[in-house]
Amino acid sequence: MPLLHAMHALLKALAAFALMLWLMPVSAIALDTSAGVGLQDRALFQERVDYTLTNQSDVDFHGQQLTNTSFAGAVGRGADFSDTNLSGAIFTQGAFADANFHGADLSDALMDRADFTGTDLRDALLVGVIASGSSFAGAQVEGADFSDALLDRDDQRRLCQEAEGVNPVTGVLTRDSLNC
Repeated sequence: MPLLHAMHALLKALAAFALMLWLMPVSAIALDTSAGVGLQDRALFQERVDYTLTNQSDVDFHGQQLTNTSFAGAVGRGADFSDTNLSGAIFTQGAFADANFHGADLSDALMDRADFTGTDLRDALLVGVIASGSSFAGAQVEGADFSDALLDRDDQRRLCQEAEGVNPVTGVLTRDSLNC
């Protein structure tokens, strides 16, 4: 019987404690994302435009800030992305033939299975891009920096045939960045 009284007293104490916690005012704790831990965090907490599966052919994006913007599955034939900050952008399965990326920052962009045929990539930063399965046939790459880029071996060989110049931002030779 004493054990039963002890358990009953414990249950009453726990219920009172739970009620007290429930009635206490609780201050909200905000999640500080200002430092950002990575691309996922920045993408989740920033306002950005999403161009996924849209037609942006011949659109003028010159000089805009489009970091982490999605152009996945978009068509951007002949679009002007010159001097645009597209770092961390997504171009997966997009069609950007004859687009102008002259001087654009495409660092850490996801460009897999996309068409960049005939694009102007002169003086562009393509550091750390993932472009497996993409086509760069006829692309102009003078002064482009492909350091740490993931390219198909055939594209890398083709780009090496045209590669020349030095990137004006990083000072890296295009041929060196492509491991020619």
